[in-house]
Amino acid sequence: MTTSTTSRAPAAVPLLDLQALVVAVRRRRRLWGSMALLGLLVGVAVAVLLPPPPTAVTKVLVAHQEDQPNDPGTLIRTDVALLQTTRIAGQALRSLHSSQEPEDFMRDYGGVGLTNNLLQITVTGDNDAQAVARAEALADAFVTDHVRRIQQAANAQAKALLDQRGRLQDELAQVNKTIGDGSPGSGPKASADLESLFARRAELTSQITDFGQRAAEARIGTPQLVAGTQIVDAPRAVRHSLPRAAATDAAVGLVLGLALGLAVAAVGTVVADRPVLRREIAAHLGASVVAELPRRPAGPWRRRRTGAARTRLTAFLARTVRGSAEPVSLLELGCARGASVIALDLARALEAEAPVVVVDALPGTRLAGRRPRPGDPAVVGDDRAAALPHQERRLGVGSVAPGTAWTDLRRLGTRTVLVVRAGHGSAAWLHTVARQLAEQSIAVIGVVLIDPDPRDRTDGTLWGGPHTAPYGREERTARQNGTGPRRAERLPVRAARVPDSDQEER
Repeated sequence: MTTSTTSRAPAAVPLLDLQALVVAVRRRRRLWGSMALLGLLVGVAVAVLLPPPPTAVTKVLVAHQEDQPNDPGTLIRTDVALLQTTRIAGQALRSLHSSQEPEDFMRDYGGVGLTNNLLQITVTGDNDAQAVARAEALADAFVTDHVRRIQQAANAQAKALLDQRGRLQDELAQVNKTIGDGSPGSGPKASADLESLFARRAELTSQITDFGQRAAEARIGTPQLVAGTQIVDAPRAVRHSLPRAAATDAAVGLVLGLALGLAVAAVGTVVADRPVLRREIAAHLGASVVAELPRRPAGPWRRRRTGAARTRLTAFLARTVRGSAEPVSLLELGCARGASVIALDLARALEAEAPVVVVDALPGTRLAGRRPRPGDPAVVGDDRAAALPHQERRLGVGSVAPGTAWTDLRRLGTRTVLVVRAGHGSAAWLHTVARQLAEQSIAVIGVVLIDPDPRDRTDGTLWGGPHTAPYGREERTARQNGTGPRRAERLPVRAARVPDSDQEER
């Protein structure tokens, strides 16, 4: 049972058809493949033409007084930031007896925290020896600066504790003096004051002892931190492997080029809005896809299938022309060569019954200007078509590309077969073609799709589509006038598919 399109609710059109996007991007594999190859070549060129400078690396174990097991790496990040200071850079340059500015030297080295207490320093130089010397001077300067800061912090803490102990000792001396100067009394108040002074003296004595111990511990802990901060990996030159660097840079360039190419292809596909699926092209043109042909000549193992598909297409078009009361034309969009080959095959098939003249209205007189071969049908240009006898069978070949003179298409034929290359015309232009042909009262028999996607599984047949109305109306009119055939040809329900090199015949 066939449902009319007028009674069917319009289907919701998705904002982005992922299937069409994937197919369109895959069809543009030359673009993203070329960009991926370009990225690979650029990566190799960078590795060869811009080799890294001589580099030395060293590792320093850094001990912190505030080390905690759950430290998130704040202390080592602070050490990395301190490494990038003019004070440490200046100390390293002074030990090297170099006149280079610290600001310039800071651009030649860097640090990274491997763990909470392990710092890796990387330095570049004019040669390996200079890089190693710079790394050693920089590590020594960092260790010296770190030790100095530890000692300064310990001394400052010990001094603060000793100062507090001195203030308590002064207060204790005052309490002892008060106790010694107090007059002996026998009253309750005198006994209470004396007891309070003795308690205060005991408390001060305990605090003084505590501050003294803490000051001693502060100084005792400093040697452990000083001894823990040291160079654990002597400076050494980093060996550079050109093949490894070239492979790494090539892989990175390949990935970046491929990603950029896919992005450009996807964006270009969305912006251009060029239908590639059979269902989209059929829906935009309002006609079913009756056959598919590859754009380029197939390989030796596919020529038989391609030839069979061309034979089936030629037989279908020949039956259509013979059973039509009106002249039939072929109109191409993006595939003038394919349309001319189909036109010559069709003319040769019709030549066996009656002479056929091919009217060439393709841009550049593609057929009329070629050298005829033995057995080829007669080909005339569009300007000479008016001089042909009306009783002579003619086959028009034209174009519906941008710039087409729409009013001239009806002279080629009132019924037409559109030969369209997939992905060539935009959706807006396909709508324009369908509208202009309808305004010129040119019925579209079907669409021959050139260069289809081999993995396209969508259906390009319109059931009860707009193309059936003019087809049936013209045939009925012809039968009423007694000039048409008794039975109209039915359109094939499925397109004849031609697999290419990467598609198996199903």
